[in-house]
Amino acid sequence: MKIDKQYILRQIAGDYVIIPAGKTTLEFNGMITVNEQGAFLWKQLGAEITEEKLVDAVLEEYEIDRQTAQADVAEFLAILRHCKMLNE
Repeated sequence: MKIDKQYILRQIAGDYVIIPAGKTTLEFNGMITVNEQGAFLWKQLGAEITEEKLVDAVLEEYEIDRQTAQADVAEFLAILRHCKMLNE
């Protein structure tokens, strides 16, 4: 899976936001605010990656257990899928 290139991560006033670009602005009106871990996952999704590799990346970056990492990644991916921001 990989992020749809029609969405861009920006840091604005210390916050991370995902905004639509191009023709996507006609379909998706708004933006999504993400925390530091969400921004980290978004950057990982810039290249083709599996859910398991995302979990591994989170475990390397943050001091959390595997179960928490899996739950966090699954929740983040569910939101992206709901918003149709992933190419799978």
